[in-house]
Amino acid sequence: MPLIPKTDGGSIHWTLLREKIIEILIYISGFSAIIFVFSIFAFIFKEASGFVFSHETDWSFFFFNAAWQPLPEESATYGAFSMIIGTISVTLVAMLIAVPFGLGLAVLVSEFCSPKIKETLKIVIELLAAIPSVVWGFVGLKLMNYVLVNFFGAQVGSNLFNGGIVLALMSLPIIVSIAEDAFKAVPDSYREAAEALGATKWQVVYKVLFPAAKNGLLAAVLLGVGRAVGETMAVLMCTGHNLNNPFSSEFPFLNIFDPIRTLTASIAAELGEAPRGSEHWQALFALGLLLFAIIFVINLTADLVVRGIKQEES
Repeated sequence: MPLIPKTDGGSIHWTLLREKIIEILIYISGFSAIIFVFSIFAFIFKEASGFVFSHETDWSFFFFNAAWQPLPEESATYGAFSMIIGTISVTLVAMLIAVPFGLGLAVLVSEFCSPKIKETLKIVIELLAAIPSVVWGFVGLKLMNYVLVNFFGAQVGSNLFNGGIVLALMSLPIIVSIAEDAFKAVPDSYREAAEALGATKWQVVYKVLFPAAKNGLLAAVLLGVGRAVGETMAVLMCTGHNLNNPFSSEFPFLNIFDPIRTLTASIAAELGEAPRGSEHWQALFALGLLLFAIIFVINLTADLVVRGIKQEES
């Protein structure tokens, strides 16, 4: 008969206690992200509550007026329309550049590269992700500024297009990494079955891999959007920081060489100069709440789209 090691009751009790402690720590770690997010939201809401619940706050003016003039305090006006439009426009330009290049690079790395070239490209992509945003800001301020003025004829180099290019480069590593993981998650049997039916490599990519990996690709794009919406320092340095509406009623409908101002850049530029607890201070935190709302809508939309895709597949 096999020998069963003898253990006393104290050892068993201590082992169960340690397992219970580890289980509790795992639960705490799992819920910590939710706790941190709610804590940050509670802090921002507390600081913005004076502006949010003030009887003098005109919400139609706040959302649909472009006049943001915190000084003089006696006649201050807080209209966030230009900053909302600036955030939307620079994110749109960045995604129009980053999504095609990001998905194409993900396909290249996942399906067409040799192992050696693949590792080299992945290292380069990771290095792009490691570059600080202030360095990207200097690239836009010095290099892209010169290129846009001298080669594209822009009157001002710090503009919407400059910020869109820089944000696209900053979002590219996230899109490529997650999109590549989505392609790698597609079973090899899908590729083999398509090739057995006579499909070329490109037909396998756009008729098999893209439909099979659409959930992961959607997540990659939305994370890229979140990266662009939440960026601060680069857009502050590259976009000109000017209250302006780049959209127009005439073709091409978006003046990409117009300077703009984003929500994040306004908060970063003005929060250090606003007296704590003043109306200006509270209005800036109200912009922070607006950013929270925008990110929430993006995530909710993504969740609904992914659920709809899963229901169609089932």
